[in-house]
Amino acid sequence: MKSNAGKYEMNMCEGPLAGKIILYAVPLMLSSILQLLFNAVDTIVVGRYCGSDALAAVGSTGSLVNLLMNVFIGLSVGTNVLVARYYGAGKEKDVSETVHTAVLSSLICGVILAGIGVVFVKPLLVLMASPENVIDQSALYLRIYFLGMPVTLLYNFGSAILRAIGDTRRPLYYLVTAGILNVVLNLIFVIVFDMGVAGVALATIISQAVSAILVTKCLIGMEGACHLDVTKLSIKKNKFLEMLRYGLPAGIQGTLFSLSNVIIQSSINSFGSVVMAGNAAAANLEGFVYVSMNAFHHTALSFTSQNYGGGKYDRINKVLGWCLFLVTVVGGGLGTGFYLLGKPLLHIYSNDAQVISYGILRMTYICLPYFLCGLMDTMVGTLRGLGYSVMPMIVSLLGACAFRILWIQTVFQERHTLEVLYLSYAISWFVTFAIHVICYVVVRGRIGKRNDI
Repeated sequence: MKSNAGKYEMNMCEGPLAGKIILYAVPLMLSSILQLLFNAVDTIVVGRYCGSDALAAVGSTGSLVNLLMNVFIGLSVGTNVLVARYYGAGKEKDVSETVHTAVLSSLICGVILAGIGVVFVKPLLVLMASPENVIDQSALYLRIYFLGMPVTLLYNFGSAILRAIGDTRRPLYYLVTAGILNVVLNLIFVIVFDMGVAGVALATIISQAVSAILVTKCLIGMEGACHLDVTKLSIKKNKFLEMLRYGLPAGIQGTLFSLSNVIIQSSINSFGSVVMAGNAAAANLEGFVYVSMNAFHHTALSFTSQNYGGGKYDRINKVLGWCLFLVTVVGGGLGTGFYLLGKPLLHIYSNDAQVISYGILRMTYICLPYFLCGLMDTMVGTLRGLGYSVMPMIVSLLGACAFRILWIQTVFQERHTLEVLYLSYAISWFVTFAIHVICYVVVRGRIGKRNDI
């Protein structure tokens, strides 16, 4: 199934795997890193020109944003699984119906999420024990940010469609364009017009709108099964239900992770705004390690889905093996490198010695063992690619979320220190990864018997 976009597409069902996996993952990794670099400008500009309170206000909102967004973002995972599976099987009509259903669903979900965000951010910030000197700026930033949810989800769903057919390069080009615009607008709104956190949020949603327009234009210009005809936008019930089947558990899983992170963020907030600022700066740096590793989650998802749809079951173990090896190399190397360069990197965000020291503390306990998170996520991507979304959701609920909440209510209460709080991350990653491995062995055995492998 080829089109005029053939040079961007990738047949994941044939040929050597290692080169294709790297070719697929690197643009995806660069896209995520560039996106974070551009987003880091938000934090840096705010920290440098608006003070530590504004830095804490913007930096501490990530867990809440993820909490509200993840259920809807999960549907884009369902889109990726369906398009990749139908593409691998050569089912053009099913691919087309999924594309049109996904695009319209993204817009509807974006409007719903915008409404939820604007109305509920302030009460949720109160529940998170956000300090009085931070909460008003956090609420303002989030309300503006959530108004851009329709275009944010449109880009996420559109790029999921492109990833499913092996195209990770054009989303990279679109992010570069939108990201440069974001940087320019940040500087103009904050430094020239003195708009503070509101300017940062406004710059973000404008740049996201540009990326959404570019990915939509790409789909409209394509030929073949992935061509988007805006006059034919509709929601096919069977395709939407399949998206829910694969995507909703993924979204719930992300929400559960975010819920545990919100609880942890609330515990961090109890230590005051200086700790919040140090934690926010370190978390921003660690984000570069995470998104680099997360590229292999999406790689495992797409490669597994295409090979499963194409009946190439013998390649699935090899896909997983390569992805686990590469995510360990990337996660271990970057995690160690960022930790060793922690002080000069944190200095970019703040000149406050206390902020930097608290940032180093977080990186010691989270950045160094971060490769465990990459291993965990890669297993999740493989299981989802095989059509099992509920299983990793349940495992994540028990192995990570429930564990972290239990840890905070027990161990952290006995030893109320940041070190004890941060330690919960690495332990939960290892436990969850180990359970996912067991689940994969069972699932792979079932597939082998079902297909006489």
